[in-house]
Amino acid sequence: MNFLVVLLMLCVVLHMALGASVPVFVMLPLTTVTSSMTINNYDQLKSRFQTLKNAGVKGVMVDCWFGLVEKVEKSYNFSPYRDLAQMAKDAGLNMQFVMSFHRCGGNVGDDCNIPLPSWVTGNSDQEIWYKDQHGNKDTEYISLFADDKPVIGSMNRTPLQVYSDFMSAFRSNLLDYIGTTVTEVQVGTGPCGELRYPSYQLDKWSFCGIGEFQSYSTYALGALSSAAQSAGHSEWGHSPTNAGSYNSHPSDTSFFSDNGSSDNYKSSYGQFYLKWYSDTLITHGDKIMKAANTVFGSSLSLSMKVAGIHWWYNHASHAAELTAGYYNTAGVDGYGNIAKMLSTHNATFDFTCLEMKDSEQPSSCSCGPYELVQQTKAAAIAKNVKYSGENALQRYDTTAYSTIKSQASSQSHTIDNFTYLRMTDDLFSGTNWNYFVQFVNDMKYL
Repeated sequence: MNFLVVLLMLCVVLHMALGASVPVFVMLPLTTVTSSMTINNYDQLKSRFQTLKNAGVKGVMVDCWFGLVEKVEKSYNFSPYRDLAQMAKDAGLNMQFVMSFHRCGGNVGDDCNIPLPSWVTGNSDQEIWYKDQHGNKDTEYISLFADDKPVIGSMNRTPLQVYSDFMSAFRSNLLDYIGTTVTEVQVGTGPCGELRYPSYQLDKWSFCGIGEFQSYSTYALGALSSAAQSAGHSEWGHSPTNAGSYNSHPSDTSFFSDNGSSDNYKSSYGQFYLKWYSDTLITHGDKIMKAANTVFGSSLSLSMKVAGIHWWYNHASHAAELTAGYYNTAGVDGYGNIAKMLSTHNATFDFTCLEMKDSEQPSSCSCGPYELVQQTKAAAIAKNVKYSGENALQRYDTTAYSTIKSQASSQSHTIDNFTYLRMTDDLFSGTNWNYFVQFVNDMKYL
């Protein structure tokens, strides 16, 4: 037999024996780029890039903040992000950039304060924000109900035009790195960059409250009324009035209870509202991913992040998922519909909480993080969509790493990549660093 053929066969056998390789990326601190548009701890970061490379890390992820780059309308400053790309290139690392169209500050893990640009937050039309049943507005991300409204800034652009223009400027400014050093863009589609409603705001919510629906602005109620009329039930053109408050439990409400109520989540009205609320969210993601594809084409990979709302997952209503926009109850696969949307854009389904086990969560909150990851991964597999993962909380222990590896290789499918949250001083200290290096190496042979 030809020597080259034998060698090739041996390589195939060896690869099968060792398993598939999952590249590991590391998220940079949220404050990597300062408000004065410089790189925080430049020399230390440069050194750490080389340390990560030597440990086998594939690359790093960084937030590209809307509130920093476009302080003046349609005037963009990407210079520190170019410097980061060059730093990564010099170290031999790839980069994942997050188009962070949301505010930094006020969510779990946030250690910075980067609001949206003042020309957005000071907009004359204040109906561009999400509103809850009490009339509270949330200014961390422009409401999806304003997506097509030409009301943003002095140029009267739509939010979708604002996002598209930003991505086009990013591509132009980093063109010489795209496709080589910059290999992925994760497109922000909501609070924390995730495709969801801001249903659990930390200034009003604490774990494990069910959160609140965010469909009470003038634009939201107008869209809901039109949908109800189209369905032949104009009386359904209102958001729920019996769904409790941010810190309620499902049993505290009649909407999330299995009590046979004519207006609970299983009722005809409830199913109509939840489908509308979810479909509108998915349509929002679809529009932004379409814009991203138009800008970037096939020059790099695109991804979108979905939130790991695992509390009340094992309750029949899946209440916390519902308020966030994931219609994942009463026989509906809320994540399958998201995966289907992503498949039309050849985009990766990015999901979090891969490090969590059910036994680590309070039993009183009906948590199911492990099963939730399994469901979302299965949804991606079924739609032939790439699936990548993250950890939700900073963990340095072997239990977390073991759970990540299990999830990454489950269902006979290895994930596309894993992004570790996050680079901190603690990561590089003693045992923490040793465990992490072993984890990176293990991910090469799943």
